[in-house]
Amino acid sequence: MKYNLITILGPTATGKTGLAAHLASRINGEIISADSRQIYRGMDLGTGKDYADYFVDGNEIPSHLVDIEDAGVHYNVFRFQTDFIKVFNEIKSRGKFPVLCGGSGLYIEAVLKNYRLTEVPPNKILRKELEGKTLEELTEILKNLKSKLHNHTDVETDRRAIRAIEIEKYYAENPDFNSPFPEIISLNIGINFDRELRRQRITTRLKQRLDEGMLEEVQKLLDSGLTPEQLIYYGLEYKYLTLHLIGELSYDEMFRQLEIAIHQFAKRQMTWFRGMEKRGTKIHWIDGHLPMEEKVGRF
Repeated sequence: MKYNLITILGPTATGKTGLAAHLASRINGEIISADSRQIYRGMDLGTGKDYADYFVDGNEIPSHLVDIEDAGVHYNVFRFQTDFIKVFNEIKSRGKFPVLCGGSGLYIEAVLKNYRLTEVPPNKILRKELEGKTLEELTEILKNLKSKLHNHTDVETDRRAIRAIEIEKYYAENPDFNSPFPEIISLNIGINFDRELRRQRITTRLKQRLDEGMLEEVQKLLDSGLTPEQLIYYGLEYKYLTLHLIGELSYDEMFRQLEIAIHQFAKRQMTWFRGMEKRGTKIHWIDGHLPMEEKVGRF
């Protein structure tokens, strides 16, 4: 296989984890979660941690970057990228195959496109030197600083090019910040359903998780000392269920508003993935209706 990573992506409620687990089972693989909220302990039903999906034929498929932080901690894409590198290298060192799985498009794209995410401070002197140069001139300067110009979005505008040059100069002067990033060659598989069925799946899953105790989960987080504001920060389920629990929404208002918000979120996810395709990421889309064996057999 010419690839060193398989990425399973798609909007919420499309069965990504199940497919990732079955593929990992076939190729001696392990799963790396790319979900911005599943990293938190105690946030299970609200983030869609379908633990049963990690079992294939009675065997648990190892997973990573799930339950690694306490709720209330602010995690970000830079930390995800750093954690991904460590886990990716560790999985490969054991002769296993990494399978990235999730719906957080920015996290996934940061890995696939090797975004350089160290917080580089502005260099006002350099910016003054580059002021007035054409985009072509800026592109040539950047090419001289980088061995390969992989991310062409860096040179879409003068402003992006100047920032890219600023970052490369910083890395050259501060080599400790330029940690090696593995070359990623990923087979990207997207799962999708038609819009109406996706909406039905979202509503069904929302009802199921409420029946399974999602309100109690949020109440437990509040009882643990987290403030309503901290939970509302995480959005979607944690926002609307918290608003209900503190008396600002009735149960019916909570359900209706949350249902709409999740539908809108799924639409934004698809918009992001389509944008990734426009930015050069090849995604092989498969029909979510297909039986699991047929989905796995395609790859």
